[in-house]
Amino acid sequence: MNVGTSPAARPGGLPQDIEWRLPPHPRSVGRARTLLREQSSSWRIPEDTAETAALLLSELMTNACRHAHASPGREISARCTLRGSTLRVEISDAGGGRPVLLHPSPDDESGRGLALVAALANAWDSGPRPCGIGKTVWFELTVPGGG
Repeated sequence: MNVGTSPAARPGGLPQDIEWRLPPHPRSVGRARTLLREQSSSWRIPEDTAETAALLLSELMTNACRHAHASPGREISARCTLRGSTLRVEISDAGGGRPVLLHPSPDDESGRGLALVAALANAWDSGPRPCGIGKTVWFELTVPGGG
């Protein structure tokens, strides 16, 4: 796992931006959740907002692990940025295509991840990665009190 921070720092020296690179393995979902919770605590994000962010991060990481079909050696990137009262979480992978918001029936066992993101996030979308390989899916949440 690689951890990096941007040169910009919040008052008090805490980073505003952090990124983790994890293997496309189901264990990475739990690891990303733990890392986000720890970072949310250091940024003083309220617990309910942090838990919502961790849930949505889990859904996007799970989708990336299941559907990206990336080449061996590729990683999934999870980036979190706090700017004022907005927490933005981005998940990037080397897989092709864009995610599709499904409308599963009550009997379906999967397909609700993006629906949760759409329901709970203030905004979300996806697009190609700047390098031209893969995609980034992101969501934003409002942080009460500005983090």
